[in-house]
Amino acid sequence: MDITVNHYKRCAVIKIKGRIDSSSAPEVRKVLTDITEAGIYNLVLDMSEVNFLASSGLWALIDTQKTCTDAKNLKRGELVLANPDKSIVRSFELVGMHQYFKIFDDVTTAVGSF
Repeated sequence: MDITVNHYKRCAVIKIKGRIDSSSAPEVRKVLTDITEAGIYNLVLDMSEVNFLASSGLWALIDTQKTCTDAKNLKRGELVLANPDKSIVRSFELVGMHQYFKIFDDVTTAVGSF
């Protein structure tokens, strides 16, 4: 798995290549936590090259979304997903998480949402 982070004026774009499974989810969680601890709460997760998302990876995303959106009940930002594989979107729908994340077809549109 490979993770790159690019910082823009209004958000950070995190691109992940490969599988997000039980062995790689801690690394994903750490990268996302480091970004939010730096005070950046508008995040775009570029999933165009993620071919598998295990429940441990989903929990990392859920925890990050909670961190981004919860500031004493004030919304300070959010984690949005860009270009996830259709099977991952179906998994989100099956567990009811498709309403928890905004999902965009491409990174440009996702960045433009902030």
